[in-house]
Formats: sequence, C-alpha cells, structure tokens
Amino acid sequence: MDQKIIGANLRRIREAKGLSQSQVADLAGISRIAYRNIENGNSTPKVSTLQSIASGVDVKLQDLFVPVRTLKRVRFRASKKMNSRDNVLTEVARWLDDFNYLEELLNDSNEYLFRALAKKLYSMPGGVDKAKYAAREARKKLKLNENDPIRDIAGLLESCGIKVYPLSLASDGFFGLSVAEEDGGPAIIVNVWERISVERRIFSAAHELGHLLLHLDAYDADESAEDDAQETEANVFASHFLMPEEAFNSEWRDTRGLPLVDRVHKVKRIYQVSYKTVLYRLSESYGNSIWGKYQSAYKLRTGKTLSITDEPEALSPDKFQQSPEALRSQEPDSLSPSHFMEDRLSRLVRNAIEKDKITMSRGAEILRLDLESMRNMISSWV
Repeated sequence: MDQKIIGANLRRIREAKGLSQSQVADLAGISRIAYRNIENGNSTPKVSTLQSIASGVDVKLQDLFVPVRTLKRVRFRASKKMNSRDNVLTEVARWLDDFNYLEELLNDSNEYLFRALAKKLYSMPGGVDKAKYAAREARKKLKLNENDPIRDIAGLLESCGIKVYPLSLASDGFFGLSVAEEDGGPAIIVNVWERISVERRIFSAAHELGHLLLHLDAYDADESAEDDAQETEANVFASHFLMPEEAFNSEWRDTRGLPLVDRVHKVKRIYQVSYKTVLYRLSESYGNSIWGKYQSAYKLRTGKTLSITDEPEALSPDKFQQSPEALRSQEPDSLSPSHFMEDRLSRLVRNAIEKDKITMSRGAEILRLDLESMRNMISSWV
C-alpha cells in the first residue's frame, strides 16, 4: 500500500469535489486529524477506513490506489487562477491513456496530419502573418475549399489524428487546453460547460489547434500564465481557419444592404462563430470602433446591453457535432449541442465491446458513464 499515491489521490478527488478535509472526514465517519494524516501520507490506513472514505466521496476504492500519470508536454493557460488545475490534468491523462489503449487494442489510429506543417512553422518567425499562413496551410491539408465553412470541427480534428475531449468544468476563465504528440496526443480539450456558448467552444478548438501548430516550444505543464503574443497568434489562426479571408470578405460584401446587426449575425451563422469573432475580423479593416458601433446598434434594436458572456442568436450546445442546420433552443436562431461533440472514442468503445476485447463495465469506465447509462447506450446501438 503506497501511502503517497493514496494521499495524492485523496487530495485530488477532494479538491475536485470542492470538499474540505473536515467534510470528507465527516462523510467517512472518522476524525479530521485521522483523515489529514492519511491524505498527508503520515499514516497507513486500514482498507475498511479507505472504503469508508471512498464511499463518502462517491468513488471506487480502486481509484485511491491507481498511480496518476503526470502530463509534461501540455499547454494549459487560464485567465483566472484555478484550484482544480491538477485535477483537470489528471483527468486528461487518464482519458488519453484510455484512448491510446483502445487504439492499440483495436489497431485503429489516425495519422497526425499536421506533423510536417508544425515542424515547418517552428522555424518561421512569429507574428500575425505566420498565423494567417498556418491557417491557410491547415485548410489545404484538410482539402477544404476557400468557401467551405467548417460544419463539424470535432470530427474534422479527429479525422486528422487529433483526439478531442469535451470536458465540462464550471469556470469562465478556462476554455481549453492541448497536449503535444510526445505526451500521448496530439489532443485538444474544450470546456463545454453549459454557460459557455457553442460558438466559444468551436473557436476554442480552433484556437488550441493554432497553439499545436504555432507554439510547440510553449508546451510545459509548469507554465500557467498566458502569453499575450501567443494568444493573439492563436486567435488570428482560429479566425482565419474558421473564416478564410476571401470567403469572409465575399460574404460580408453580399450583406451590404442589411443593418449592421443583421450583417454580423448572418455571417456568424454561416461560419458558426461568435459575433465577437466576426467583429474581431472586421476590426482589421474598420478599426476598433466597429465594436462600439455594433453594441450601440444592438442596444438600439433590443434595449439590451451585451455582457462579456452573452451571445446573441447563439448556437445551442448540440450544434457542436454534425448538423449544419440551425436549431432552436433558449436563444433565437440557436444551434444544438451536436455541433461540438466528439464521436471517435465512443466508436472505439463500441468496436471493442462488440469484438469482446473489453467488458461493458470497462467501456463505461472509459466513457465516464455509470452502468445503467452504458446499458442504455448499448441498447440504442443499431
């Protein structure tokens, strides 16, 4: 029994659930001092005590004994300090290990399409022009025409060898992270918390792809502060990857007779991006005054002032997957959650179960589902 592993897992699980040491001790029916000594690795607990703790925090006993792989080549920056950072990295490491295990088990993996491009970009000087060039070259690699909107960014990334993980984390300061190829990736993790618009999720995925192509030298798990220059380059990449320059300019010209608000919303729906992404692109031509003009026009029309988290005519969460049609949700002209939903890992799990490579319970563990949900999923397979 490794006391350090048990202690580290207990601390990670406790912090992930937002509990204090006293609260966990109460749930387990032991004293706070006894629990503290276990978490600090200063005592060797009985198995029955660990079972009580596991039951109290609603995890499996085995979760307390499993060593956690530490990610090193990861780019994880956030605009706010995050107490759950270590827990997120631990969850991502476990997810990556499960994903790679299934690919090896089934001999089913996609080649990383951007390896040579990333190497080429590494030797080029940084800046906005480099980001725009990277966006054009990435679209060429994907055989996307100039006028092709990206309908299913999660599926597109998975098809070119990048693993995608929609992770829900209650934080408006964290939108995504990425893991380098050397550490089990390449992988892109996107925060799909319900308060983050689907447009933001789509942009975050493209933004992290920008980092994978442009900033491989910045993949260090010990770094948490954002780099303004790199963030700008990744934003420019994402904007031009999602909205190619000539196609965007053509669509914008075609809306010339409409009021500003309608023009912005029409273009944003075509490319499934945020109105902020459209305004960001317009500011390159019209200057920063376009932001104030849009806000004034929007308030004049609706009587409302947009906050930093508002998304007018937003895409609803299920638009993150496949359907190009706009579906209605709580917001007008909204898209549904399927517009950002990965499906490769679920497909690998299904293949492994049907080929008797893994059990149903192992499949549920990999997909982070309970057994009942897993049974319901299996019964729906056609």
